[in-house]
Amino acid sequence: MKKFLVMLICSAVLMNSMLFANGQKEDSAGDTSKTVGVCMPTQSSERWINDGANMKKQLEALGYKVEMQYAEDDVQAQVSQVENMVAKQVDCLVVAAVDSSALVNALALAKDNDIPVIAYDRLLMDTDAVSYYATFDNKGVGTAIAQYIEETKELSTAKAEGRSYTIEFFMGSPDDNNALFLYNGVMEILQPYLDNGVLICKSGRTSFQETCILRWSQETAQQNCENYLSGFYANDHLDIACSAFDGFAYGIRSALEGAGYTKGENWTLITGQDAELMAVKNIISGYQTMSIYKDTRLLAEKCVKMVQAVLEGSEPEINDTTQYDNNKLIVPSYLCTPVAVDKSNYQTVIVDGGYYTADQLK
Repeated sequence: MKKFLVMLICSAVLMNSMLFANGQKEDSAGDTSKTVGVCMPTQSSERWINDGANMKKQLEALGYKVEMQYAEDDVQAQVSQVENMVAKQVDCLVVAAVDSSALVNALALAKDNDIPVIAYDRLLMDTDAVSYYATFDNKGVGTAIAQYIEETKELSTAKAEGRSYTIEFFMGSPDDNNALFLYNGVMEILQPYLDNGVLICKSGRTSFQETCILRWSQETAQQNCENYLSGFYANDHLDIACSAFDGFAYGIRSALEGAGYTKGENWTLITGQDAELMAVKNIISGYQTMSIYKDTRLLAEKCVKMVQAVLEGSEPEINDTTQYDNNKLIVPSYLCTPVAVDKSNYQTVIVDGGYYTADQLK
């Protein structure tokens, strides 16, 4: 009997050791029992659909389960989604906020439950629950848009040559922290030209508060542009529409066409951001001048590596520890580099880079 008990105990110890070893092995490759909650803001924009798909694909390839929710730009819906994911005890949360300051209480619940939080593309404000931030260089996006305008219109020599251009601004949502970074990047380059008269904003609306568009609404951008054209440009030409988003560019195009503008040599220079499929088609056809290409595959990859590092207890790759102060802490961040694309380089950057195929752009 004693011999039998000793054998039974040894067998149990051996079995536990094997289970522990298997568990350790599974963790090293991505623990299939772990779930990552992903909260995205909306499916109304192509880029967020792509972000979500890229994130899910890469996380599942590492063996994680993915709980993904889109809030459709409804702040309270996203609050509920985060709270539900906390209640389900997900192992990590990735959040691209509808309203960067609206999730404070929900994220406090996550912290109380030891669930790490990673901000995705939009910084989570006024909370100490966020561990890391993955985004593009948002000020760099604004700088790239403004530099494109500066170089295309040769603004540096315009004053000496007696040239000037009219310009109107269409900036991002006031509840998205990225929008202010972008605006600051734009104005760092263009403000001197507004000051010396090379750029003329006939509406007089140049501050962020005057030019921001809630929830990045295409309809509001179109309405604003229609109002500018009828109120300030009835007897003048709008040369530049400095737009922070491809969706705005679509609305601006519609407003210009409604006011009698026709595509061609005198078409308004229209900027954008995200290099959406429709935007690139419009660039090719001449209805939009440029966009900022942000490879969502790369951003998802950087964020997924953050998730993996957090869940495995290691340190993720970080390249900025100074810029992103959310009023509670400076959030360690990884910034991807944006690229300006227009008719001259979309083939090399976007098609040859495998983001869209030539057939998709027909």
